Amino acid sequence: MSKGTSIKEAIKQWEEKEGTPVADATVVKLLGKIPPIEKMDAALSALSHVQQLSLSTNCIEKIANLNGFNNLRILSLGRNNIKSLAGLEPVSKTLEELWISYNNIEKLKGIEVLSNLKVLYISNNKIADWKQFDLLAKLPSLESLVMTGNPLQEKHMEAGDWAEQVAQRLPSLKKLDGVPVVRDE
Repeated sequence: MSKGTSIKEAIKQWEEKEGTPVADATVVKLLGKIPPIEKMDAALSALSHVQQLSLSTNCIEKIANLNGFNNLRILSLGRNNIKSLAGLEPVSKTLEELWISYNNIEKLKGIEVLSNLKVLYISNNKIADWKQFDLLAKLPSLESLVMTGNPLQEKHMEAGDWAEQVAQRLPSLKKLDGVPVVRDE
């Protein structure tokens, strides 16, 4: 099996394609590398100044090396092999959007540190029980949540009570699965 693309190699490819040094960028997208990026290694520190970082469509298994990312507002890690939300602590104060759909996440432990999170795209994972919503309820800024394709969502969509159940558990939520949340007063 071939070894994956390193973060350092991906950054070099990005600079060549964009014709600008990564140090001048606020948005960096290292999407779908061939061979795929397998880990968020220490070379990621070269991107610590960015506001938006996308590492989607790779083979990353864990969130790591986000120390010093003091400006990061949007992190996109969709379509990887991530099983855990551990590793988000360094961006706990700045991260506003987390896009992490199409991974292997069963539990939301680690999400509760994101005190300014407004948008969470976590569709097509393996979240199957309401206990995970206790952690989401600790996010006072959460306004938009996309959970389609998770076992819990599918079960309650079939039962017809999905939106009602979520609205009760997340009072600050304004949008669920792309649809405005309507509450009975």
